Amino acid sequence: MSLLGIDVGTTGCKASVFSEDGAHLSSAYSEYPTLRNSQGEAELDSLQVWGKIKSVVREAASKAGNDKISALSASSLGEALVPLSSDRKILGNSILCSDTRGGNYVEELRRNPGQEKFYGINPNILGVNYSLPKLQWTRDNNPGLFKRTDHFLLWADAVCFLFGAVPVASNSLANRTLLFDIHRQDWSDHLLGLTGIPRGKLGGIVKGGTVIGTVSDGMSDELLLGKGVKIIAGGHDQCCNSLGSGSISAGSAVCGIGSYECITPCFGKIPPPVAMLKTGLNVEDHLISGLYVSFIYNQSGTLVKWFRDTFASSEKSGKTDIYDLLSGEMPEGATSLLTLPYFEPTGSPHFISDASGIIVGLKTSTTRGEILKSIMESTSYYFADSIESLGRLGISTEEIVATGGGAKSDSWLQIKADIFGIPFTRLKITEGSVLGAAMLAGISTGKFSAEEAVGIFVKKDRRFCPDSRRHESYRERIGIYRKLFRANREIFADLKGVS
Repeated sequence: MSLLGIDVGTTGCKASVFSEDGAHLSSAYSEYPTLRNSQGEAELDSLQVWGKIKSVVREAASKAGNDKISALSASSLGEALVPLSSDRKILGNSILCSDTRGGNYVEELRRNPGQEKFYGINPNILGVNYSLPKLQWTRDNNPGLFKRTDHFLLWADAVCFLFGAVPVASNSLANRTLLFDIHRQDWSDHLLGLTGIPRGKLGGIVKGGTVIGTVSDGMSDELLLGKGVKIIAGGHDQCCNSLGSGSISAGSAVCGIGSYECITPCFGKIPPPVAMLKTGLNVEDHLISGLYVSFIYNQSGTLVKWFRDTFASSEKSGKTDIYDLLSGEMPEGATSLLTLPYFEPTGSPHFISDASGIIVGLKTSTTRGEILKSIMESTSYYFADSIESLGRLGISTEEIVATGGGAKSDSWLQIKADIFGIPFTRLKITEGSVLGAAMLAGISTGKFSAEEAVGIFVKKDRRFCPDSRRHESYRERIGIYRKLFRANREIFADLKGVS
């Protein structure tokens, strides 16, 4: 018997099949575009994404051999909701967290109930990136869609529903809406009433790892899954990534480097809310009961992909991976450039909605390898203050496990180790979110415990240790980066005033 993991990301989706003894049997991946416009809108074509998900599941299942899939679970990006009818029809596009619509609703929440009281219910820093302001915007600006929609589900939960499960909201994903009460483990009646969102439009809350149905016969036939495959409620990709990286105890941490880069420390109890608020950190349920995680994130992978598409779109690399080719052009040591990675609205700890990127130090002699390395460096500078803050809160980050597509880059992991002064360990299976989803399917159907699953599936590949001299050089550059950040905020505010 085998287990199917599915991961739905911002720019692509993946399906992988694993045997119960830990063998990786098959995988399939497909990308899709983000629909953007000059007004700050960013959406996914939900029908297109669903078609891609079905395609990768079908491909992975067809390549897995005769090892029957017994259970599946899904991991996904947070915040983005899919409008669905009760008869499992997709009704519209999915608004991404980088979309700037709904900012006025966030300002209302900052006034009432205010950030501190809000954090006491849903421990997130208020921002336009979450689902709630997008829901309110849809209600007020697209009332026809809002009325027709029976269920607004986050992507991993939507996938399970479309496969044949009951409509639910897994608790880690529900937390990304801003409407979840983490203490009651349910939708907050107070926040629903305050914001005018009907509870009936949202799925019933379940904990990730709950068996919520069986794949329908029609979907089983279409996707070559066989009959009787159990559907397990999954969760937020960063929580699945924690499980898939073996981060199932307090003091561990994982850095998932995908479209978004997210550093996720794991801890055993919720730190004092005032201290967490001061450092701009949130709290979310881990997939393992009794554990919590926090997120420090930015669009690292998206910026590297932007660089690839802008500076190497027509590159003829033959058998050489384009990223390997570009990494080979990067100079040794710290670059003379500084990049502010705020090309889009950012996440914790700054939550900048009026984003503007900058590359400082360009000359006619500057190479694209220098620009790429500067982007990789500066996306790590972004996290430096928060890493220090975690230590002051008693949350350990003595070593970080790296996962995701970016973890395949030796150059990037060495840059991170040198900047943070912390060892980074790459796993043999770097796609932690899809692996975590598959592990959750096995844990939830009684195949093994969480500890046994980690022992079976999570294997280390290589450890990247910091170079002390480069670390000291980077510490100096982080100080300059902070000055540039402050100056950019002032200049961009002036530019907005002129426009």
